[in-house]
Amino acid sequence: MNQASIHAQPPLEYIPPNFNPWLYRGVKNCLPLWLQWQTTIQEIEGNNVEQLAYLYQQFQEKKIRFLMAFRHPSINDPYCMGHLVWTLLPKVAKEKKISLENPLHSHFMYDRGIPLWAGSTVGWLYSNLGGTSIQRGKLDIPGLRSARELFVNSQFPISAAPEGATNGHNEIISPLEPGISQLGFWCAEDLRKSNRKEAVFLVPIGIQYFYVSPPWQEIEKLLTQLEKDAGISSNNHSLETPKLYERLYGLGQHFLVVMENFYRQFYHQNLGNNSEQTLQERLQKLLNTSLEVAETYFNLKPKGTVIDRCRRLEQAGWDYIYRDDFKEINKLSSVEKGLGDRIAEEASLRMWHMRLVESFVAVTGYYVKDKPSAERFADTVLLLWDVVAKIKGENPFFRPQLGKQKALITVGDPISLSDRFDAYKKSRRQAVTTLTQDLENSLDRLIIRS
Repeated sequence: MNQASIHAQPPLEYIPPNFNPWLYRGVKNCLPLWLQWQTTIQEIEGNNVEQLAYLYQQFQEKKIRFLMAFRHPSINDPYCMGHLVWTLLPKVAKEKKISLENPLHSHFMYDRGIPLWAGSTVGWLYSNLGGTSIQRGKLDIPGLRSARELFVNSQFPISAAPEGATNGHNEIISPLEPGISQLGFWCAEDLRKSNRKEAVFLVPIGIQYFYVSPPWQEIEKLLTQLEKDAGISSNNHSLETPKLYERLYGLGQHFLVVMENFYRQFYHQNLGNNSEQTLQERLQKLLNTSLEVAETYFNLKPKGTVIDRCRRLEQAGWDYIYRDDFKEINKLSSVEKGLGDRIAEEASLRMWHMRLVESFVAVTGYYVKDKPSAERFADTVLLLWDVVAKIKGENPFFRPQLGKQKALITVGDPISLSDRFDAYKKSRRQAVTTLTQDLENSLDRLIIRS
């Protein structure tokens, strides 16, 4: 976001779902063209979709309620979920003679921040497709109440990404946020209070992308561009994976040194003795330092996982930009507005440190080394591109397209929350923690690692 456009504003309003069947039909019919013109996806294949068809059948018979918890490696995942429910599901149901009523659709939860960078039109579109917004870094009572109501009473199932945000990795899962598990137990609890007998399930949905042809040449070109941005000159343009890995590793080392020196020099941070640390240890120390710089400004204590800290920082920044005392902004003096704008600009700058961490939260020192595939090279090079784009102040959402891809969507075995409800009553926190870990394990098992 351009700093010149940052102004203090009234608080963010919750965007409620407002399902419009006419818009649903229009978007459904336009999705194939959108996939063709606006994405690199050539084909979307489904695995075990028959199981999802039976779940929808039981849902429509009022025997169960369920939430589809899908992996989130890419910004294209929502399109894949739309294709799954709107195209693959009815096709498989017809083939297997599973009777389903139209319309086939799902509500979905989305980050309230998306319309901030994608535009208010996206918020309107998501709302009219049945989406419900959620602010991830605070107790968003209207958002949680809406999601809870949809899960229990809506005419459609609901879907959400328990990773919370895209992680840029086809074969690594970011730590899951516990909110989806809690939402599931709330649904089971609400059903019991209403003396309803429906069983409640979380359905893991794996999404993975494969290049139709390994884009080694495009990977090498992007690597060359990143080296140029970093001030590194390289005359070796070999497409051999050992040579590419050597350059990738060297680029990663260079960025580490540059960013470590950046935080030492300008934020007076002590990052320890680098010679005694592995690449992964240095990276984690750098991420922790970056978060601490932002947390110090917002007077937040480091608490919880990296994901937890990112969400709290995001909310703290939003609280400085979208302010309760600016609800009647026209009544404020020019001085009050100007001071508010200065704080909003500063908050946005401090949130920048957290955005860097978001790009690297799932990065390891062995992802490419253990399996130097085109997909893993591409994942890592594109994440480096994200970081460079954020450093240069460019829009990281317009990523380079390295080549045509095939998407694979796999429906996992449903996880029963009804069977776990007694454990939930004994210890709610432990039950949520256990379910979250089991869901993460289920999603991990859906990843193909040949």
